[in-house]
Amino acid sequence: MKKILGLDLGTTSIGWAFVNEAENDKEQSSIQQIGVRVNPLSTDEQTDFEKGKPSSINADRTLKRSARRNIQRFKQRRDNLITLLKEHHFIEDNTPLTEIGNDSTFETLALRAKAPFEKISKVELARVLLSINKKRGYKSSRKANNEEEGQAIDGMAVAKRLHNEQLTPGQLCVQLLKEGKKVLPDFYRSDLQDEFTLVWEYQSKFYSNILTDEFKKEIEGKGQRATAAIFKAKHDIYTSENKGTRDEKKLQVYKWRSDAVSKQLDISEVAFVLAEINNNLSSSSGYLGAISDRSKELYFNKETVGQYLYKQLLANPHTRTKNQVFYRQDYLDEFTTIW
Repeated sequence: MKKILGLDLGTTSIGWAFVNEAENDKEQSSIQQIGVRVNPLSTDEQTDFEKGKPSSINADRTLKRSARRNIQRFKQRRDNLITLLKEHHFIEDNTPLTEIGNDSTFETLALRAKAPFEKISKVELARVLLSINKKRGYKSSRKANNEEEGQAIDGMAVAKRLHNEQLTPGQLCVQLLKEGKKVLPDFYRSDLQDEFTLVWEYQSKFYSNILTDEFKKEIEGKGQRATAAIFKAKHDIYTSENKGTRDEKKLQVYKWRSDAVSKQLDISEVAFVLAEINNNLSSSSGYLGAISDRSKELYFNKETVGQYLYKQLLANPHTRTKNQVFYRQDYLDEFTTIW
């Protein structure tokens, strides 16, 4: 008796049968087991499956459930605040809480920008509070080693020191290493970008034929290896070799970065410094980096979130403000300032 397993593989189902096939007249063929496993897919899911893209119905359900919860929590926050405002006679049941009439598109945001330094009515204050109440702000779930609220506070302390002492990240790291510090801080993307610009502008005085505006555009946003490769391909320049023990090499990197804004370096050392800063920029999170840079700008300009956004709209009424994320602490600071 011959035993055969038959499979029918489809995009939405798998059919199978296990049979005994007779090899002579004395034997009788028979079906041992038979069945089908159905995997119901929508049109989009089937298309993704056929293209080899991973697809999970549960993952899609989780995303939609998360979106429903966020909407529900937003409505609960708004309803709770409206209830409080009514209890304390800021608004009545028929008080309009939206922008009404012509030329009122940015009216609430204008009130929000004015509230920190000028008197507004209780109804206007209610609208401002409801506007702030819409956003929760970003708060990292990552555990910090200190009692402060995550890494953003530490980053701001570093940014303040760079600003107050007029230092670049490279210069600060040299100081910290000479003080015996083993762990170096993370820097805001804007501080790293400023260092890159300062190094480029200073060293271009000596290598104007190499460090051109066109070449700068070519290596901006590239990683360390890509930057080094472009220097080699474009100008036949290798990045300088950094030899020594681990601590010696670490100190040398930041000495070159520190000197690059105040004295002429060999072009191979310049290439090394620019590649190193690009490496720091590319390894930092673009999403979190943008949030941190906005928070830093609020601090140094002494602005609230509302003032920051309204200033952009005054410059360009078509500016998109929806996807500009801020730290939760920035919203709390704005609330405290207005209150």
